[in-house]
Order: sequence, then C-alpha cells, then structure tokens
Amino acid sequence: MLKDIAQLIGDPVRANILWTLLDGRAYTASELAAAVDTSAPNCSMHLAKLIRADLLTVEAQGRHRYYTFSRPEVAYAVEALAALVPQRTREAAEKEDPPIRVCRTCYDHLAGRVGVQLTESLVRQKLLTQTKKQFDPTPKGVRWFLDHGIDPHKLQQQRRNFARTCLDWTERRPHLAGSLGAALLQMMLDENWLRRMPNTRAVMVTPKGRKALTSELKLEI
Repeated sequence: MLKDIAQLIGDPVRANILWTLLDGRAYTASELAAAVDTSAPNCSMHLAKLIRADLLTVEAQGRHRYYTFSRPEVAYAVEALAALVPQRTREAAEKEDPPIRVCRTCYDHLAGRVGVQLTESLVRQKLLTQTKKQFDPTPKGVRWFLDHGIDPHKLQQQRRNFARTCLDWTERRPHLAGSLGAALLQMMLDENWLRRMPNTRAVMVTPKGRKALTSELKLEI
C-alpha cells in the first residue's frame, strides 16, 4: 500500500496537483490543468487516480466540480515530503519566491519562518507544550486562546487531529497544524494580523499583526 501511494504521488503531474492544493482552496479540473501546465483530459485522468486512492475528494456545485484534499493529513504529508527536496533545489525555489519562505499557508494553517517562530513562541510562553508529534494547550494557553475567540475544548471534540506538529519544508522545524492551527490562522486573518497575497500561498504580516505578535508573543518579525 505504501509503495502504491509513493508511486502515485511520485508522478510529476500528480505531485504538482497536490502542491497546488496546499493553499487550502478548492479547484476545478480546468484550473488545476492550467496551474500544472497540462491538458484538461490528462489532468482529469490524474485527478481520477488521486480520488481512487482517497487522497482527493470532489464536490459538485452547479456546473462545476471542485477538488480538494480528502483530509488534512494528505496536506501534512505533502508538506513533509517537500522537506526532502535537496538543499540546492530548495534554495533555488526560495530565491524565486522569497515571501513563501517567510510566511505562507500550509493548507489551513500557518507555515514558513513566521509560522515556525509563532509555534516556538507559544511553547516558550508556556501556552503550548510539545510531546513528540503533538501539542497541548496549558491552562494558561487555554485562557489565551479563549481570549482570542478560540475554544480549544470544542476543537478537541472534532473528528480531525487537534494540535499536531507539521514539519516545515523551508525551516525544517515543526509548526502548529490540526484544528487548533487552523483556528489560529483564521483568527489572525479575521483580526487583520495577517493578509493573504493574491495568486500565491504567501501571507503578509500587517502592521497591526506585527504589533500584536510582538506584544503578546514576543515575536521579532
């Protein structure tokens, strides 16, 4: 089974499809074909294989069919695999799009240098504790999240992973993923701490966000 999955995502077209979906948005087949520079029939063939393997799911809305990851763990695996990219290749990609290295979305949570620093600060400020591949909010952390409109207890009742590590492909250190990481990213977007940049996974830290992250979490951005 593992060999089959490895062969499936090892194909360049399918790997590029999965990489494109890391921005957390749903795409039509024609949008994905354009993004990975292949024909629509070829893209549809690859999408069908990814669906059969339960890596993607498709939902029809009106005349369109939208493709997304079947579950967050697929996105985590794609991000982790990117960490295996040779150093020289990775550095070349970062030079082409440096904002991606600084701050970006990884599916539905924050990644890049800012995402890693934020996670490490949450641990350093004793708002989170880390055990192997999981994070847990401390009592102080629960209060901090509640003060920012995030209820960790409700998130823990969801069927998805609550607060797990996700290896950052540029920083090579973990950032916060899971439902808690997703809620934290959404809060920062809603509060205008962060702002999405068009046509990229890169995210900009706003002046308001820089002030909040500096005062509350002692981040130096």
